[in-house]
Amino acid sequence: MYANILTIAGSDSGGGAGIQADLKAISATGAYGLSVITALTAQNTVGVDAIYPVAVDFLKQQMRTVAHDIRIDAVKVGMLGTPEVTEAVAEFLETLSCPVVVDPVMVAKSGDRLLHADAISALRDVLIPQATVITPNLPEAADLLDTSEAVNRDLMQHQARMLLALGPEAVLLKGGHLLTEESPDLLISEGQAQWFETARVETTNTHGTGCTLSSALASYLGQGHPVDVAVAEAKDYISGAIAAADQLNVGEGHGPVNHFWALWGNNG
Repeated sequence: MYANILTIAGSDSGGGAGIQADLKAISATGAYGLSVITALTAQNTVGVDAIYPVAVDFLKQQMRTVAHDIRIDAVKVGMLGTPEVTEAVAEFLETLSCPVVVDPVMVAKSGDRLLHADAISALRDVLIPQATVITPNLPEAADLLDTSEAVNRDLMQHQARMLLALGPEAVLLKGGHLLTEESPDLLISEGQAQWFETARVETTNTHGTGCTLSSALASYLGQGHPVDVAVAEAKDYISGAIAAADQLNVGEGHGPVNHFWALWGNNG
């Protein structure tokens, strides 16, 4: 029996991030994807032209309707946009008893802001405490903690522990923004700290990496894997997707990763 993984996030019309990336990643990692859309975006690989938030009442109806009929084995939360949406999602999660991955999506790869500044406190105060794992990158961690961005591993470890104090069961702090040859990620939970080392891949096709990683992580958690194992498997999956990204020819900016690299092989 396959796990059912619900993604609550925005739609990316370019297909590389958001709901579209989430469903691809969930499918590619062996689970069935469900979706609740928080916002529509008009975007491509170059930038975000417009954002159209979904009405909160309709957002709630999407969540209620899915949960009324379908068993949910894990949830991934991505782009939320506003405090009202964030609070509605937090309220819904209180009705579930499954792993929750929160990817605090704040800024698109193009630099366009996807989370209102006044929504950060709601994200920090009502949603993050319900998370099994949160998966911020270094700029997102700095926003959440209202501090400067970490520039080395010591600061990463310090900030990861500060994020853990906000209430999630675990923090996966992604170090891809470090100006180093390595791209280390740090998993911290109560009594545990583990580094995941990843070699950098020379490609501009990195749109949607955070969405893809967090969705793969939710997929593996929903399939019953413990957090450290699920992180390792999700890291292997996203590393392969980035390494195979140049097989795709999508757009003139930051193109998507290759979500189906393991299925398509070298036929891109």
